[in-house]
Amino acid sequence: MSMFLDTAKIQVKAGKGGDGMVAFRREKYVPNGGPWGGDGGRGGDVIFVVDEGLRTLMDFRYNRHFKAQSGEKGMTKGMHGRGAEDLIVRVPQGTTVRDAETGKVITDLIEHGQRFIVAHGGRGGRGNIRFATPKNPAPEISENGEPGQERELLLELKVLADVGLVGFPSVGKSTLLSVITSAKPKIGAYHFTTIVPNLGMVRTQSGESFAVADLPGLIEGASQGVGLGTQFLRHIERTRVILHVIDMSASEGRDPYEDYLAINKELESYNLRLMERPQIIVANKMDMPDSAENLEEFKKKLAANYDEFEELPQIFPISSLTKQGLATLLDATAELLDKTPEFLLYEESDMEDEAYYGFDEEAPAFEISRDDDATWVLSGDKLEKLFTMTNFDRDESIMKFSRQLRGMGVDEALRARGAKDGDLVRIGKFEFEFVD
Repeated sequence: MSMFLDTAKIQVKAGKGGDGMVAFRREKYVPNGGPWGGDGGRGGDVIFVVDEGLRTLMDFRYNRHFKAQSGEKGMTKGMHGRGAEDLIVRVPQGTTVRDAETGKVITDLIEHGQRFIVAHGGRGGRGNIRFATPKNPAPEISENGEPGQERELLLELKVLADVGLVGFPSVGKSTLLSVITSAKPKIGAYHFTTIVPNLGMVRTQSGESFAVADLPGLIEGASQGVGLGTQFLRHIERTRVILHVIDMSASEGRDPYEDYLAINKELESYNLRLMERPQIIVANKMDMPDSAENLEEFKKKLAANYDEFEELPQIFPISSLTKQGLATLLDATAELLDKTPEFLLYEESDMEDEAYYGFDEEAPAFEISRDDDATWVLSGDKLEKLFTMTNFDRDESIMKFSRQLRGMGVDEALRARGAKDGDLVRIGKFEFEFVD
């Protein structure tokens, strides 16, 4: 079984804020002691941190739920509860984080030590000290803590490599990687020997270095899910230069030029922007019979499909087995990398809008619907948050919540919809009677 995992779906939940406290001063010689209940502590955030020591998302295969701790409750003597520690979740370099519901990109984590808050903890509820007024100097009112943000995330790992090796299975990509780097990929005389991306560092004779990724062999239809290529095409997206490896000996009976066209078609079908990356054609297995003749035919067919003023891709004949032509290929690759900029990985339309953790002023404060049992149902982010943060163990808090609903226009809206005295109204799992 492969121990490489490059996608994972997880649940994250930030910590709830601590509840505020209702308390009063009860000290000798202090008559009519006032309110003394402190605020609750802040809930912990869920934070992703890039760890360059990780190479796969395997840690998320069996551990898919991440929950930060809640803040402490407020205490007497006006003391605040302790804020919870943030939950640190380590991810490998090259991890893209998407919202599983919308598919939008939340963040792209590529630098070692980079941090990003994927779920914000709730603020602590206020204690009764906060509600003291001249009219009500001893309030029995406190707030519950704010719920932490909860969301489902899709993680995608796209390996960080400057150069990607692409081509049909068994064209010699793994062998090439093994001779130009210290990587030890599995090499065998059968298709799909490589079933996970392999990475290696290349150092040229002139002292330049770059990272190369050997990707599992592509076949026709890979962009539609055929073979292994579909699940690894995403790794090509971060590369700046593509080395297109072709078996110029045609040892499997395929035409080298048709191979070239087929692989480019799959890259284009998967993501049209992959064709913006410069390609170097690597004519491999030149030590085999008929390779020289096939290369000449390949060059003729390639030239015939380019206009007179178009620049043809560079072609480098090599033999991974005899190490023929490798130095020239690597120098040319390093030179091309130097003048090739980073490619934009995501359009603005792919990115999630900047997070805003308040309320949308234009959004309705509440919505009214009716259940099959004739119960009126109130919903809406603002109303539900208000409900969650109300302490229903205290009569004064319940009266305050009732006044807030009236101030939001809930009573008038229910009357306008036909609610009558004694009708049941539901918010979440809480039910109460409508009083006209």
